[in-house]
Amino acid sequence: MTADLAHPKRRRRGRIRLFAAAACAVTMAITGVSIAGTAHAEADRTVSSNTTGTHNGYYFSFWKDSGNASMTLRADGRYTSSWDRSTNNWVGGKGWATGTRRTVTYSGTYNPGNNNTYLALYGWTRNPLIEYYIVENFGSYNPSSGATRMGTVTTDGGTYDILRSQRVNQPSIDGTATFYQFWSVRQQKRSSGTITIANHFDAWARAGLNLGTNHSYQIMATEGYQSQGSSDITVREGSGPTNPTSPTPGNPGSNCTAVLSAGEQFGDRFNLNVAVQNASNWTVTLNLNGGQSIQNSWNASVSGTTGSVTARPNGSGNNFGVTIMANGNWTWPTVTCRTS
Repeated sequence: MTADLAHPKRRRRGRIRLFAAAACAVTMAITGVSIAGTAHAEADRTVSSNTTGTHNGYYFSFWKDSGNASMTLRADGRYTSSWDRSTNNWVGGKGWATGTRRTVTYSGTYNPGNNNTYLALYGWTRNPLIEYYIVENFGSYNPSSGATRMGTVTTDGGTYDILRSQRVNQPSIDGTATFYQFWSVRQQKRSSGTITIANHFDAWARAGLNLGTNHSYQIMATEGYQSQGSSDITVREGSGPTNPTSPTPGNPGSNCTAVLSAGEQFGDRFNLNVAVQNASNWTVTLNLNGGQSIQNSWNASVSGTTGSVTARPNGSGNNFGVTIMANGNWTWPTVTCRTS
């Protein structure tokens, strides 16, 4: 038994792949098919036994081997989950039946505690057979432990360790096989943000890690092993909040745009970076969500701490940042810009 397989996290993956293989025919049947938006939103649906399917236009997968784990499928790309220590292992999430170089935005809450659990963008390819993870957050066990380090990639406001591990004669979506696992593990944990998947695919390729040509499913997954926790995650395709041009009243020729990007995230707060384009004299308004407040700011003069917060240049250029106390609400504020 290799050191990689000796870790309990590694041993349990064989069980997941048995279920993945059983679902393979369903995945292949819908691969490459675009799912049209439903005429009427589907009602919330709680699943607690092994299943895959679609809900409100998103592909979903749920698997467990025992115990009390469940996932509730909610509006659009949102799902909630909870599990306790009676569960040996479970994994589930929402996403797409076919993986690709899409940009994904996700937000919500993830409560790993001091437990063995992941929050990750997860998928498979064929030709060759590859299992891949873009790990955004994790609990007590760092999935980069025991894998071969291949470098780093900096993208979407953070740095990820690039790693590779190998599974030999283990169950997969195509039955028992030998295949590689590709990993991007974020050094600065977060539970909301944007994942530019193409940047990871390209960084893996530069490191000699080549994905297959045939993509299977791609989901934003919560996973727990001999642990307890919960999550409330919403995923969608597309980048994080941006705002259109906001001309100043009486000056229709002015042009001002503010673009948000993710910064570091902590247990109770998160950083956002703001880039102002096409203006040097500007006023940016951040409309915070319920319960949120500004703890800190830099490179701008910021007025207010809750509700609508305004920022103006202070001589430090057109890029500034804020630290937002989440108070349980990890949704990014909306942002508007006008010239001063």
